[in-house]
Amino acid sequence: MPSHASLSTKLVRIGAGLLVVALASIGLTLWVTWQLEGGAAAVNEAGRLRMQTWRLTSAVQAQLPPAEVAALVERFDASLTLLRDGDPSRPLFVPWDADVSRDFAQVQSMWQEQRALWLRGEAERDAASLRDVTAFVDAIDELVFTIEKEVSGLTAVLNLFQLVMMALAIGGAVVMLYSGYRYVINPIASLRTGLRQLETGDFSVRVAVPTHDEFGQVAAGFNRMAATLQSLYEGLESQVEFKTRRIEAQRARLEALYEVSGFLASANTIEELSRGFSERIRTLMKADAVAVRWSDEANQRYLMLASDAFPQEMVDEERSLLAGACACGNLKSDARTRVIPIATHEAAPMRHCAKVGYQSLVSVPVRLQQRIIGEVDLFFRSAVSLNADETELLDALASHLASSLEGLRAAALEREAAVGEERALLARGLHDSIAQALAFLKIQVQLLRLAVQKQQPEQVQRTLDELDVGLHESISDVRELLVHFRTRTNTDDIEAALQETLQKFRHQTNLPARLEVSGDGLPLPADVQVQVLHVLQEALSNVRKHAGASQVVLTVNKGARWRFAVQDDGAGFDPDESRDSSHVGMNIMRERAERVGALVQVESTPGKGTTVSLTLPPYPVTASGLAPVSVSTAQPLPLTVT
Repeated sequence: MPSHASLSTKLVRIGAGLLVVALASIGLTLWVTWQLEGGAAAVNEAGRLRMQTWRLTSAVQAQLPPAEVAALVERFDASLTLLRDGDPSRPLFVPWDADVSRDFAQVQSMWQEQRALWLRGEAERDAASLRDVTAFVDAIDELVFTIEKEVSGLTAVLNLFQLVMMALAIGGAVVMLYSGYRYVINPIASLRTGLRQLETGDFSVRVAVPTHDEFGQVAAGFNRMAATLQSLYEGLESQVEFKTRRIEAQRARLEALYEVSGFLASANTIEELSRGFSERIRTLMKADAVAVRWSDEANQRYLMLASDAFPQEMVDEERSLLAGACACGNLKSDARTRVIPIATHEAAPMRHCAKVGYQSLVSVPVRLQQRIIGEVDLFFRSAVSLNADETELLDALASHLASSLEGLRAAALEREAAVGEERALLARGLHDSIAQALAFLKIQVQLLRLAVQKQQPEQVQRTLDELDVGLHESISDVRELLVHFRTRTNTDDIEAALQETLQKFRHQTNLPARLEVSGDGLPLPADVQVQVLHVLQEALSNVRKHAGASQVVLTVNKGARWRFAVQDDGAGFDPDESRDSSHVGMNIMRERAERVGALVQVESTPGKGTTVSLTLPPYPVTASGLAPVSVSTAQPLPLTVT
């Protein structure tokens, strides 16, 4: 077969040839078998002619009725007709040739002569007639023998076909085995040998490609693969070394970024942060000096926050640098990290750097939300260039520096705001308690002076008693304020702080006070706990000052909305009569409740005590938290000053 033919084409051609030969052999065998079956049936039918002849002879000699003799004659005629015409359905047909046709014609001719005699029904036959019958039977025997001879020939042909088919089967198997070995097994063995050599590291192995069929294409692909592997293996060491260096550089950059980010997150002051950053970035980039500059709001002046290995004279000269006065501090809004060559010390504005011996300057803008807020300058005493990875690392470090500085500034502003709010609360507390008490004492002093001038001993004594009571009340207020301002929580559970608050209340008043806690809820944030404690302490202070109670119960209901209630059994008051009056501490209680989005309510009945409740929102946060809260507009009922 042509070498360019595909394997499937070759196999189809071989299989088709073998199939045609097999089908032809099977067809010839079936035809011969058919002929044998028809010839055997013809032999049987011809043999019946002899039996029918003797039966006719016996019937005539026995003088049977003519009708029976006629029936036997008709049967004989039917047998002759069947032999002449054949019957494909049985099958039955005579294997005609010249001898068979001659013998059949002789039998048919002799039958025509005998037929008339048998139909006349002669009772006795002479010797000549018997000899004619014997001759007729001999002719039939000759016909049977001739037919058997033809059938024997067909049997020999069938045996020959069987031998030929056996030979064809053996030959087909040999052809298939040879074809399989040549077109399948041999190429596979060649490929397997090549693969074994390839596994041992011999990448120079090649497989012969004698054909262009599927295995030829596979062999060609194997050769290309081997060539590719050989080229890859030859350059593998250099590629591995290159990849290793690149991975190591990336690991070092990531480690440096992680280390610097960790330091920036732990720094507590701007000075500590900027100085540590400058030291680390100089070591990381192997720079000769580093300066970290910060810009004002207008980007007109740059202040040097920190430096590392920077000459002191240049630090003194450039501590506050005008924008544009030098290559440093000359950033535009779209500035990027860049390398600035320092050519000569005579060329302003870089003559100071060149005089010291620096040859290259790397300017890294520090950007916060697309606004430039500073610059990091790296000085080198040799020419440098930055690749994309180094530039990306410097930009990331500068971004972390900006975020850390902004975080410190925001934390400072938050602390300042918290201190301001606490001072405001302190001022209002002093005004509502100590200031009013001092004003009362001032009035009593004036009354005491008038009583002394008028020489009224009884009035003097009453005034002194009022002063004594007022001083004791002021001292108690100061102690309560100190307790309030020292309130802290250190755990997620507020129950311990509430127990401590009640313990202090019992110590001050000698009144029984108990805590009742029920339900389950999420822990409160620490800053929310502080505000809750301040409100409850103010409510307990009101009980001490005004209620005249014999016991106090602090109830806590945990849940989606926490609820705290201070209940006493004191004198109580009429909320309608005291709605428009003021009470010491109520404003502070409201303000602290509003800071966490809570609601303060007062329920009281004259003679039946008072209940002050504080209800928190589902997710309370303070004013400095990240999420806004909505403050309930329900109007709390104030207590009355007594």
